[in-house]
Amino acid sequence: MGHGHSHDDVRIADPVRRRRARTILSAILLPLALLTIVGTWFLWPTGGGAERVQLDDPYSAAAGVDFVSGTVRQVINETCPSSGDLEDAGGQAQKCDVAYVEPNAGGSPVPVEVPPEILAATGVEPGDQVRYLDLTNAVTGSAATYIFVDFVRTAPILLLSALYAFVVVLVARWRGFRALLGLIGAYFVLSKFMIPALVEGKPALLVGLVGSALIMIAVLYFAHGFTARTTTALLGTIFGLAVTTALAAWATGAVHLTGVGDDAKYTLVNQVPELSLSGIILCGLLIAGLGVLNDVTITQSSAVWELAESNPRRSAKDLFTAAMRIGRDHIASTVYTIAFAYAGAVLPMLILVTLYDRALLDTFTSGELVEEVVRTLVGSIGLVLAIPVTTAIAVAVVKAVGTGGTPTARGNIRPVSGPVAPDELAAVLAAPEAEEPEAGPRRRGRRAAPGAEPDA
Repeated sequence: MGHGHSHDDVRIADPVRRRRARTILSAILLPLALLTIVGTWFLWPTGGGAERVQLDDPYSAAAGVDFVSGTVRQVINETCPSSGDLEDAGGQAQKCDVAYVEPNAGGSPVPVEVPPEILAATGVEPGDQVRYLDLTNAVTGSAATYIFVDFVRTAPILLLSALYAFVVVLVARWRGFRALLGLIGAYFVLSKFMIPALVEGKPALLVGLVGSALIMIAVLYFAHGFTARTTTALLGTIFGLAVTTALAAWATGAVHLTGVGDDAKYTLVNQVPELSLSGIILCGLLIAGLGVLNDVTITQSSAVWELAESNPRRSAKDLFTAAMRIGRDHIASTVYTIAFAYAGAVLPMLILVTLYDRALLDTFTSGELVEEVVRTLVGSIGLVLAIPVTTAIAVAVVKAVGTGGTPTARGNIRPVSGPVAPDELAAVLAAPEAEEPEAGPRRRGRRAAPGAEPDA
């Protein structure tokens, strides 16, 4: 007599084990969430730092100087407007490209001298939107009345952002839309909590850890829902974040990451004396790895669930082994992703440093590049260790909570799209097993149907 379902199927859909597993997950997650909330409350900025420290806008204009935007109508190579002083002194006038810009507020085009570095990079073409300083009413002693400042990039950036949002929603649909909203929430945490807290001199290690945990808890559940799969990914993410935090705290001191080679950091030190550069670097190491860490943990968690749904009778060991084969491929590709992303971000500096006549080891351990090297190594170690931990947690949870299917009378797993009602589950589990017809003598050479249960 054939048996319609195995004990493994009943265990996967057992509501008692589901409740027990969810209780264990809640017992682990709720204290972590509570610590995050308490830490956020304790570290929340009071507002004194931002009000006490105010920097001048680099694009602000002095008295008598107007900051104007306009459209380039034509570009002509002619005598530079700034050469007027040379001509007055008996020197020879210089030739340069001059863009005639029509102000957006109206008026005739004005000559704006284009800097050589802009010409070497992208140049200026008719139709470009640019910003320039109007020194007509200012007493500066400069022969040039109009000075090029920057391009106006609002339109292409908005177009690119709209395209990005459209592609994400088109492919990921509602989950992609929620992920975009979660990204806005993450920006809120950064701008309203982490950055002001650092300005006020709060402990950078705690600010980075608490802020990163807060972002991950909010983003993961908002984008993927309150499910055991998401909770598993979150636990793996927090583990990877803890590893990254410990390594970053050690590496910041051991490698002597000072950050003094950056002009922006110099400005921060001069304007905010209580701000620690090493603390900023430490916090940056944590934030830099959040996205990739979230990527690998949610992918591993989903991989375990999909493998379990494809073969519910797979043992925990086989399920872990199969999921880790996927995880190893993910590790290989993700390591490249982090390294190339950081290399691309500092490519000009990388080119400049490699042109120096010094050893390769000295180049990568120099103050200009060592921060990116440490960021790559610390982030990679954290995400690599998070993959087996997330996989192990997911296997344990999926064997206890289940894949989301209910056993039928013949022992197959029937997928369900939502929660299983207790009465429905009880009815399915209590249903008598369907009797298999007596199998007659098999013909020689006939193969059993795929998935057929062996006779008792």
